[in-house]
Amino acid sequence: MDALPNTLLPSKEQIALLPAFQNLNLDKIIVIQNLAECKAIETALKQATLLGFDSESKPTFSKGEIQTGPHLIQLATVTNAYLFQMNAETWRFLTPLLANPQQLKAGFGLKNDAHLFRKKGIELNGVIELSKCFSSFGIKHTMGVKNAIALLFQQHFPKSKKISTSNWAAKNLSRAQIEYAAADAYACVLIFNELSRLNLLPEHVLKQIAQ
Repeated sequence: MDALPNTLLPSKEQIALLPAFQNLNLDKIIVIQNLAECKAIETALKQATLLGFDSESKPTFSKGEIQTGPHLIQLATVTNAYLFQMNAETWRFLTPLLANPQQLKAGFGLKNDAHLFRKKGIELNGVIELSKCFSSFGIKHTMGVKNAIALLFQQHFPKSKKISTSNWAAKNLSRAQIEYAAADAYACVLIFNELSRLNLLPEHVLKQIAQ
């Protein structure tokens, strides 16, 4: 087994001083709005055995307002991020992939995602919850992407509340939204691969991969 990285998590102040997370270039982030655009990346997507996974929903602010998301689904490989703006066509295209237990989807905080997908009649399979993959570091609490990137790569992963609570159902996403959404999924691929390289994936994940 490789040597463990520093198991002491840096403080918020220390993290803020770290070099910035290296996101994908904008030309490697593909925004998908219709079936034709889905078909254009279908082969590349089907060939991926591991995908970084996340979803975004337009926030609800009023009491009793019903959540209709997810409105954006992010999938990423080590080279590209695919941002699906959800409609009937993109739902039909993604449903087999989301339900496929052989295609791994790694992400953080996926319990709420699974709940929203279930409301759409979709059961997520092949999902790896990264927040629970850090017991080898002596970390008992649930980890988030920001701390995970700081721990594994000594980089600062910015999380903007303004962007996270923006309108993800908008027809035209801003550049800030696009880069934010892509980073969330791309980081998950890097984190999974680094834990695998260090032989630190927990036993329950290794069993899941072997199935």
